[in-house]
Parts: sequence; structure tokens; C-alpha cells
Amino acid sequence: MMNSMKKKIAVLPGDGIGPEVTAQGLKALRAVAEVYGHEFDYTEALVGAVAIDATGDPFPAETEEACRTADAILFGAIGHPKYDDDPAARVRPEQGLLAMRKKLGLFANVRPVTSYEALLPISPLKEEIIRNADFVVFRELTGGIYFGQPRGRSEDGARAFDTCNYSKDEIIRVSRLAFNAAASRKKRITLVDKANVLATSRLWRETVQELAKDYPEIELDFMFVDNAAMKIIQNPRYFDVVLTENMFGDIITDEASVISGSLGMLPSASIGAERSLFEPIHGSYPQAAGRNIANPFGAVLSAAMLLEYSFGLVEESRVISNAVMQVVDSGFVTEDINPTSPKTTEEVGDKVAATIHELSSVKS
Repeated sequence: MMNSMKKKIAVLPGDGIGPEVTAQGLKALRAVAEVYGHEFDYTEALVGAVAIDATGDPFPAETEEACRTADAILFGAIGHPKYDDDPAARVRPEQGLLAMRKKLGLFANVRPVTSYEALLPISPLKEEIIRNADFVVFRELTGGIYFGQPRGRSEDGARAFDTCNYSKDEIIRVSRLAFNAAASRKKRITLVDKANVLATSRLWRETVQELAKDYPEIELDFMFVDNAAMKIIQNPRYFDVVLTENMFGDIITDEASVISGSLGMLPSASIGAERSLFEPIHGSYPQAAGRNIANPFGAVLSAAMLLEYSFGLVEESRVISNAVMQVVDSGFVTEDINPTSPKTTEEVGDKVAATIHELSSVKS
């Protein structure tokens, strides 16, 4: 067992089902803290629609301060129909997410994609295609067309334009993370781009080829994004580490989410130079908010990623992941996975926490 650790975690539950699933992630962290003798101090802060309602700002200064003084950030979800359904809304919850990424320098998004044996039947893809799929996507998060300037509309409103910008430095910092991850996996990286059409993609390809010389043990290949989108569905086992730019990564990670059978299963990390943020990839799912039916596994697995990526607590992270695997295999799941005899969000969170204690006691 490692020495006990004392860390500060900023908790941003956000909107919709965010607070409900985040609460289950905290149960897992508390169980780990009890078992391993760690001390985690939590500071809760507002973000998204709830922050707009309270302060007029989707990422208020108080929340930014809470994030900056924390060692890691656990985040729920952002978004509310009253803003989504109003195209004229000047301030939107999603602006809080972009502001958070930019202000905290969260430059790389990491999304593992895993198939669970017990969930193979509920994926829309054939079981024999997705069985044993296990890859991770590294997506650049603060550059590209989402942030590029200039952007806007023509004076008559009949035309619009966006700019895609990338620098070598932006490409290198996320690529290094991907290469380092590949070194502890199957030692393969696929760069996904559109280098036959886009100048930014050609810069990505040149830069990554140059960087690859520092990692002679890593096999590097290239794939156009349209081909990669097909390959993820046809043969997801082909991939080990996928590296790509902002918009392509946004699209293919959501596509890849069908492999697990439920969007609610997938965690993610947004890595920064000083601190990192961890969140399930699902949205705020307002239709399910307050009904105790949301799948909390993505939030729980995000807490596991937090322990590994921010605190280096690999064993503790694995205990949470193993607990989730055991609970899923036992069929103790929410209605998105088992609509005939579902468990509630709270029940699943309690079961994972109890399983963490059980696994740890067996081990010791």
C-alpha cells in the first residue's frame, strides 16, 4: 500500500444529471480514501446553466478559483433546454465548458473506449466485431476550428466563416501524451487527420512524424478521418492509441461510444499543464434529471482516471475500475442497460462503493 495522500478536489456537478452521477463518483473516491488511508478535501462550485442562473456567468470567477487551488477537478455535465432551445441566448452553458478549458489550459482530452462482455448484447454493433475492443483517443482540446480566429458572419448574414489554426507547439504537447500512453499499451499510434485536403492536417502529420523519432519503439500509422470513422465501426480492435485534432476527436469519440453499449459508461480526462479535469462523456440529459435513473458508471470511472492521472494512484484507480466491471457483470445496472429490472443511480453508486471495500478486503 502506498503512503497516505492528502489532496484537494474541486467538484463541479453542473446541470441535469451531473449532480446525481457526480455524487456516485464521490462515493467511490470516499471508499478508496477509507480503504487506503488517503484524505481528499472537496470544494463544490457552480458551472453551466446553474452558474448562469446564480451569477450570469457559466464559469464564474469563484469556480475558476476553486479549480486553480485544487489538485484535480471532478466535473459532471453542462447544458439546459431553456438555453439549447433559444438560438438567441447570448450566454450559454457550453460557453462555460470552453472557457474552463481555455482558462485552465486543458489542452488534451483522453477518452478510453472499452467493450464490456456483459454489455455486448446492447451495443448496436455485432458482438464479434466489438468483443475485446480496447483503445484510447487523445484529442487536442484548445486549438483548431472551435477556437480559431477570425470567425463570423457577413454583413448581410448570408455567409459565415470559421478558421482552423494550429501551431507546432500545440500539436507536440498532446502528441507527447499519446506517445507516452502508447509506450505502456500495445505501442501503436494512429494519427487521424485529413492531410489530403487540409493544411493544418499536413502540419499535424509532419510534426508527429518528426516527434516519432524520439519514440523508436512506437509504431506510427496515419488514417484519414473518414476512413477512421468507418474502421472504428468495422474493426475497432485495430486501434490502440488514436491521436487527433479537436473537431475530428469530438466526432469520432462520440461515434466510438456505441462500442460500450451505453454513453453512460464512458469516462474522460482533460489534461492540463498544472491540473486536470475528469468527466463522463455524456451530456446533462435533462429528461432524466432528478429521477434517479441515470447511469453513473462514466462518472465513477472518471473518478478512477482522476486518481491515476492526477495523483499517480494506479492501484486505487484499478480497484474502482475492477469494482465497476464486477458490478456490471453481476447485472446491477441502470435502466439504459437493463430496462426490465433496473437499479437506481444511488443503488449502483452504493454497490460500487461496497464492492471497492470487498475487493480491498479480499486483497489484504
